[in-house]
Amino acid sequence: MYKTLEIMGYDVFVDDISTIKIDGEGKQVINTINPHSYVTAKEDKAFKEALQASDTLLPDGSGIVMAAKQVNGETIRKIAGSDLHIYLLSKLNETGGSVFYMGASQHTLDKIHERIAKEYPMVKVGSYSPPFKPEFSEEENNEIIEKVNAFTPDVLFIGMTAPKQEKWLHAHKDRLEFKIASSIGAVFDFYAGTVVRPSQFWIDMHLEWLPRLLKEPKRLWKRNFVSTPLFLIDMMLYKIGMKK
Repeated sequence: MYKTLEIMGYDVFVDDISTIKIDGEGKQVINTINPHSYVTAKEDKAFKEALQASDTLLPDGSGIVMAAKQVNGETIRKIAGSDLHIYLLSKLNETGGSVFYMGASQHTLDKIHERIAKEYPMVKVGSYSPPFKPEFSEEENNEIIEKVNAFTPDVLFIGMTAPKQEKWLHAHKDRLEFKIASSIGAVFDFYAGTVVRPSQFWIDMHLEWLPRLLKEPKRLWKRNFVSTPLFLIDMMLYKIGMKK
């Protein structure tokens, strides 16, 4: 359906984002991959399965762009969860479509509702803030699914941080009603303004991680000082043919 490139064991989307259509046949699960999720998935089989089962896997990380160049000799463009979010909202606004946000706090969801009403007034918005806990009970899962299906969104965004969000979507996608579903984590807070995304300068320099690390060192140190080196080691092993 879309142009993809096999990068270090994953079929990664390397097409233009404009080729993604909401009105395609059947359901479409879109997730993202970056060096941290790649390393996390090596130890979490359910997470790896969820990523590999994605219909579309976006290269959300400069490390993935680098790997495409170093391992495959291909130049690709980074597509962040934020890019997908804005693109889909724009398409929904053109058609009067609907979007449902599952995850985050009620405060964050309220801010999202307010901003969409101003920027994308034709979009119908639903949301649900689930309990803040590592795993949901069967009853809680059923309630979440009922909330989503009662709204029957064109696009379903999941925001519960990785790998929980990807695994939850993979486990329950057959029971959920949507055309596109995507796990976009921190984008909920970025769009709501409850967390400020680094400026375009840092994004263009492929250094978006740096201001985020300085702002949240306790949460992000492992991502940058453990996952990144491990990813780079694997990248070099793939490059010299010692991993396939």
